[in-house]
Amino acid sequence: MKTRVTELLGIEYPIIQGGMAWVATHELASAVSNAGGLGIIGAGGAPASWVREQIQAAKKETDKPFGVNLMLMNPEADEIAKVIVEEGVKVVTTGAGNPAKYMSMWKEAKIKVIPVVASVALAKLMERGGADALVAEGMESGGHIGAQTTMTLVPQVVDAVSIPVIAAGGIADGRGFAAAMMLGAEAVQMGTRFVVAKESTVHENYKQRVVKAKDIDSEVTGMSTGHPIRVIRNKMTREYLKKEKEGAPFEELEQMTLGALRKAVVEGDVMYGSVMAGQSAGLVKKEETCAEIIRDVMSGAEKLLGQK
Repeated sequence: MKTRVTELLGIEYPIIQGGMAWVATHELASAVSNAGGLGIIGAGGAPASWVREQIQAAKKETDKPFGVNLMLMNPEADEIAKVIVEEGVKVVTTGAGNPAKYMSMWKEAKIKVIPVVASVALAKLMERGGADALVAEGMESGGHIGAQTTMTLVPQVVDAVSIPVIAAGGIADGRGFAAAMMLGAEAVQMGTRFVVAKESTVHENYKQRVVKAKDIDSEVTGMSTGHPIRVIRNKMTREYLKKEKEGAPFEELEQMTLGALRKAVVEGDVMYGSVMAGQSAGLVKKEETCAEIIRDVMSGAEKLLGQK
């Protein structure tokens, strides 16, 4: 399936893997790229040295394009932005802020820049700043979320900009992919479904929690602090939401979640760790390889879109 996004990125299928902190390692990114999508290494809050190691490992595992997601609040963001150039990465996606200060350096290096946006205003700002495409991410997604749904955000962003739009949030199968295309998107970004990929290094407990999740199993913590995060409910979220309701200070709430994502992803603590996943977790039924996931999504979408 050819779209402006597949042409722009030099990929076979218009499927991008989300740059999830602790989850999107070189193993997952290279597997997605080898399967014809665009794999992404998630820098999260990691140091620049770790990001460089991940990029170098991915280069040994795939000769296809892959990208890095730079979370702009990372204390070493400036350093990571340079590492991306030095290592010859082809694509960068950005989150949590405005990548304007790195734009000329990246453009000079012929890097494709794709910011993740949660509003039309931010989408327009990013287009003016020189972005090559945008990920319009609805609040159905896992992790840090905005306030608009994918169904309403994507078509409004598509109408507001002329660069290609990638839909994210709540997409996990061919039906979601086809719906995104109908809304005007030219690719999709999926996170939750790739969490349970066989090549994903996430702890088995985490994967099983996603696979067993029902439609009502995700909830949003941190609404009151202005940092809403979608996770699968567990003992930690129950305690957090109770304290949030009681008006606990931000510092106390912050303390509860410190290192919680690593606890879940690496140690497999799905009771007190932060099991970030989108509402699409209810659609994810089994562990498969990245190639099987992409094949399933594309064949389902092609039938619906009348391409086969």
